[in-house]
Amino acid sequence: MKLLVVTSEPITAQQLRDSLPEDLGPDDAEVMVVAPALQTTPLKFWLSDADEAIARARDVSRQTVQRLDQAGVPASGDTGESDPLEAIQDALNTFPADRIVLFTHPDSGQRYREHLDVDEVKGRFGLPVDEATVPPGSS
Repeated sequence: MKLLVVTSEPITAQQLRDSLPEDLGPDDAEVMVVAPALQTTPLKFWLSDADEAIARARDVSRQTVQRLDQAGVPASGDTGESDPLEAIQDALNTFPADRIVLFTHPDSGQRYREHLDVDEVKGRFGLPVDEATVPPGSS
């Protein structure tokens, strides 16, 4: 199985396991981690002030891949567009996932454009989608 993990914070292998249905596990899966370059404010998004967001996304992706690898979950990672739907589309162009796992902040801690409608993601990409929240600053 190929899992596409979209996350805005570094996650652990246990968090990934907990986000999946009981009959699925990441240990036997090929995992691709995509960290969208999310902006903190609409102004930064619309002014294309992306340097800080890209650097943060690289760090999130790197830390997550490292954590998964240390736990025996084979993973690769990349950064994605600031629009998570575009980040998913770009990743699926090179990584034909069987399932998408979305990690987002609770509503109060979300970055600009972080919220994704699970039904919209399922409909657009035709794949099963699992959703989990990750506490802010969980790195």
